[in-house]
Amino acid sequence: MTANEPAEAAGDAPVDAHVDQAIGAFTDAAAPPPTPEDTRTPILRARRLVKTFGRVVGLDGVSLELYPGEVLAVIGDNGAGKSTLIKCLTGAEIPDEGEIFLDGKQVHFKRPQDARGAGIETVYQDLAVSPALDVAANLFLGREERKKGLLGSVFRVVDQKGMRQKAKDELKALGISTLQDVTVAVENLSGGQRQAVAVARAAAFGSKVVVLDEPTAALGVRESNQVLELIKNLRDKGIPVILISHNMPQVFDVADRIHIQRLGKRAATITPESHSMTDAVAIMTGAARE
Repeated sequence: MTANEPAEAAGDAPVDAHVDQAIGAFTDAAAPPPTPEDTRTPILRARRLVKTFGRVVGLDGVSLELYPGEVLAVIGDNGAGKSTLIKCLTGAEIPDEGEIFLDGKQVHFKRPQDARGAGIETVYQDLAVSPALDVAANLFLGREERKKGLLGSVFRVVDQKGMRQKAKDELKALGISTLQDVTVAVENLSGGQRQAVAVARAAAFGSKVVVLDEPTAALGVRESNQVLELIKNLRDKGIPVILISHNMPQVFDVADRIHIQRLGKRAATITPESHSMTDAVAIMTGAARE
């Protein structure tokens, strides 16, 4: 027995080594490849934003990065902090803590006009269009252009002809073919056409970032597809877009990256290539973690 012990011990060593190698190979194969660090410079960055409403925590240290020429979708259940995050980024709310950077420079938005002045345009669910005005007047709402010379400077006459021509050019550049006549009152347009007017206005003046809050929530399938094509056209023009949506198929259709909010925090940032819709829902509801 004693004589055989060295032989058994000697025979055990290579077996253990083979087992370790097999386990290591299996572990390496099963482990996902490391995510490469994104070396691009974000056009918009939020760092550790905190926003509370009394004892209710709206944002709990949320960070976000938006890169040039991409569509970043923001998803999450009700109460996850999506709206609060967007309001802080667009000046509708002032964060209690944290920093916001635009083009690498720290900014402090105290009202939506500050964000608009910096080049961030937002289209909310209610669209904020004036039904009685025509398409061109809505595109230049609050930014009306005056005629040159004394008529504009002294008598403050609005240059309707010039604004209508610029409205046509902007709609054409965005590939919006459903609005041929910019003199039509918005109240006579369909829901998809009204959404197109609101998005076109944001694209015309949002020189750096366009934020869309549930742009297809009240639209049919055909009109929703038109708005999604419009979002893709914005991206093709190099305008980065933040898209807030509950429609997962649409999110996975147009988004380059997906920011997932849960309970006031950023649960994960994924891509349609790395995760499925089921994965996204699982992270959003807490059934899975990144």
